[in-house]
Amino acid sequence: MKFTEILRMSFGSLGVNKLRSALTMLGITIGVFSVIGVMTAVSALRGSIESGLSYLGSDSFQFGKWPSGIRISGNNWRKYAMRRDLTLAQGQRYLQLMEGSADVVTLTTATGGVQMIYGGRQTTPNMRMVGTNEHFLASNQYEIDSGRNFTTEDVDLGRSVAILGQDVVQKLFPSESPLGQRVKIRQRTYEIIGTLASKGSAFGSTQDGLALVPITRFMSDFGANGRSINIATQAPSQALYNTTVDKGVSAMRIVRGLQAEDDNDFELSSNDSLIASFAQIADVIQSGSLAISAIALLAAGVGIMNIMLVSVTERTKEIGIRKSIGARKVSILLQFLVEAVVISLAGGLMGILLGVAGGDGLALWLKAAIVFPWEWAALGLLVCSAIGVGFGFYPALKAASLDPIEALRYE
Repeated sequence: MKFTEILRMSFGSLGVNKLRSALTMLGITIGVFSVIGVMTAVSALRGSIESGLSYLGSDSFQFGKWPSGIRISGNNWRKYAMRRDLTLAQGQRYLQLMEGSADVVTLTTATGGVQMIYGGRQTTPNMRMVGTNEHFLASNQYEIDSGRNFTTEDVDLGRSVAILGQDVVQKLFPSESPLGQRVKIRQRTYEIIGTLASKGSAFGSTQDGLALVPITRFMSDFGANGRSINIATQAPSQALYNTTVDKGVSAMRIVRGLQAEDDNDFELSSNDSLIASFAQIADVIQSGSLAISAIALLAAGVGIMNIMLVSVTERTKEIGIRKSIGARKVSILLQFLVEAVVISLAGGLMGILLGVAGGDGLALWLKAAIVFPWEWAALGLLVCSAIGVGFGFYPALKAASLDPIEALRYE
């Protein structure tokens, strides 16, 4: 028999039992969907994080009391909680020591769950209030939409001024300019000197629901006790990055009053460390997804074998007739193998399409770039082909090995 005729007969046999074939495909679809969906979502998020970390540039690093980007629990949590807070005075001393060695030094502290009020209007109580200096915009890739940025005098004198994000502006000033107006935040009043251009959302969270105030005013109004700041430093160039980091660590040890034998009691973070932390989480998620999918695909493979054995039993007489008129063993073997592979590949293709749609749908919801995981899709098709051949071979061999006389007598 020609291979095209074997294909035609295989598809015809599958078409006779459409529901049974569809249900068998469903097991493969679920297994492939779970792994492709997770891989698509993780790949999209990883690409977005690697290309879009906004608060640490490629030439920047950050000091803080707590590590960035990793989960802290148990004894580790206690270790970091016991550290001294990084104070504003230490940050200002660090800024002086780094003068001439770094382009930008940004001091930042923040609090969430803030509601802002102007006249009879108010925002939702989930806004952020950020105490910072004049370099926050450059460090975090914000731009001024109207008005001006903080000046050195605003920060040094602790003036009661504020810069608002677009979510706050649209809620409090829908039809008038906010510049020169006074907004109330946690019972404190601040004069609005500028507004930020919209930055949109990242990973499902808005970046425009915030108000900036000078960090000195923030500490004066809300207290410094129990509050630790972060210090972001930008090197003059990538070539001087390592040198600037070394100087930064030395300056930080000085302002923290550490002796030569003392360990660092602060954390150094950079883009590389944050990406590595996310990669560790992504690898765990991917490993778990692969394990679950392997179990699902194994169960689906057993289902394929079971259905093919049932099909062989139902078509025993047909096989006997074909053998009695000259059909070769290899033709019978190929026909049943093709049926098993077609069921497996069809389920795999459906799983890939649903997985990519689900993964990219999650990526779009989190404002991340969509991707198509070609490598995982190709691997999925190869695995589905292997499942079809591996679990379909025994039923196919059983069909091909039937004795034509016994098969003709089968009822």
